[in-house]
Amino acid sequence: MPSPKAKTSGGRSGSSPGIGGNGRYEFMSLNRRPPQHLLQRQGSDPTSARLRASESPTRRRGSGSSNASTSSTGGQLPEEDCMRLNPSIVGIALSSLLATDLWLSKRLGVCACEDSSWGSIRPLMKLIEISGHGIPWLVGAAYCLYKSDSAAGQEVMLNLLMALVLDLILVGIVKAVVRRRRPSHNRMDMFATFSVDRYSFPSGHATRAAMCGRFLLAHLVLAAPLRVLVILWATLVGFSRVLLGRHNVTDVAFGFGMGYCQYNLVEALWMSSATLNGLMGQFA
Repeated sequence: MPSPKAKTSGGRSGSSPGIGGNGRYEFMSLNRRPPQHLLQRQGSDPTSARLRASESPTRRRGSGSSNASTSSTGGQLPEEDCMRLNPSIVGIALSSLLATDLWLSKRLGVCACEDSSWGSIRPLMKLIEISGHGIPWLVGAAYCLYKSDSAAGQEVMLNLLMALVLDLILVGIVKAVVRRRRPSHNRMDMFATFSVDRYSFPSGHATRAAMCGRFLLAHLVLAAPLRVLVILWATLVGFSRVLLGRHNVTDVAFGFGMGYCQYNLVEALWMSSATLNGLMGQFA
């Protein structure tokens, strides 16, 4: 039967983890991980311990500084995205103007085809369209230049011919750059079209009508009824482009302004009769 002293020493050795079975004290290694049952008793595992360590104030301060540096260097991209999602007042105004232009142009295209509300006057509108075409004006100016006997008449016709060529070049350049399609309700049955004529902005008929109208009023001696007739013709040429569905309203409006300014350029590049005689002498 074991003695009480031995039982007491055995109980002490079993209750104190630092005493070995031989009665000597043993020290646990600092590098040794605690037993699993102690970790479970504390309600954590190695992974959660590492997560808690990562959530220390030092770590949080470090992550806050890294986030601040990231936002300071790359924070412009979200702002740019917000700017794209929130258009400016100018963008909204331009979009509204474009929508109004398309709606009004479609409403005014009453002669776009024979089945339209004003389809019966479509032949008359096409006749006005031909009167503002570039080919009849070029042929007419060249013929008047050839048949003119006076130096003053030749000077006027030569500058008119130069103005018509300049108008074709400038309108072709602007159409090739902008590349705006013609209205969807337009029928491509125009007289003598070219590749650039599939574009709509600006209206070449409107630029030509405005420029030639100013030219005729400035350099031809016309009575008052004829001057009114010239202004009425230029207005009808531009208005017929919208009625036929060839152009939008803004195409014609910009064309009138462009043609008005083109005349100022023609006046700046005006060729006198002396220059004309020098050119004729070189070709003679």
